[in-house]
Amino acid sequence: MGLFNLLFGQKGFTHGIHPPYHKDTADKPIRRLPFPPQLVLPLDQHIGKPAIPLVVKGQEVVRGEPIAKADGNFSVPLHAPATGRIAGIELMPTPKGPKTNAILIDVYEGSTQEVLWEQPREMSELSPQEIIQAIQESGMVGLGGAAFPSHMKLSIPPDKQVDTLIVNGCECEPYLTCDHRIMLEHPKALLRGIRYAMRATGTEKAIIGIEDNKMDAVELLKSHLSKGSPVEVKAVETKYPQGSEKMLIKSALDREVPTGGLPADVGVVVNN
Repeated sequence: MGLFNLLFGQKGFTHGIHPPYHKDTADKPIRRLPFPPQLVLPLDQHIGKPAIPLVVKGQEVVRGEPIAKADGNFSVPLHAPATGRIAGIELMPTPKGPKTNAILIDVYEGSTQEVLWEQPREMSELSPQEIIQAIQESGMVGLGGAAFPSHMKLSIPPDKQVDTLIVNGCECEPYLTCDHRIMLEHPKALLRGIRYAMRATGTEKAIIGIEDNKMDAVELLKSHLSKGSPVEVKAVETKYPQGSEKMLIKSALDREVPTGGLPADVGVVVNN
């Protein structure tokens, strides 16, 4: 049991390691990189079936426009990240190793790259299923490594009941600081998204788990919560792999997912 747990009376998983963290970019604000001349967009950017192209070579596309549709429920669509022209659909190398089909976009130099958007609907106007459908249509996936489709993560099996949504803000891996910066720069958007996810899953409360080396994020998010809020911010011990799904459930709720089981087996859904 670590010193953090002894001091604060919290239970967590035993062992874990403390690699050099190298969080040198933690104090660097998020900034947008310029678009390269060409974008390569693999159709299998998520676990599940690859998306099906909706475009052909030579077609003009606008930033935010769907360019590939989901192939069934366990899949997500793909949207144009920039305005430009389709250069082709080809087998391309990927960081995963094998070549895969990808859409190539020649980016229009000098385009404003403005995204068309609609005023979001109030949460009270949306049913849980409508929220889940909107999440799938957005192409949203988790950032935990497997790129699991978010709408599937939030679709609770009918034979399961969940009471708690855990939001994984640990970011225990060395070097990574993107979650940390998002929590610091966009706290209101984060909390709004959590409330939509709670409605989609039917959960009564949410816990944002953040390692205690990010106390600035912990305190900032707490300052945005009113008394009696169903959302709680909880600092957990800094160690690897604190951000692992089952480890975080143990640290945040002292519930253990059975071997071969899923978070829903202990009444939890976890979102990165």
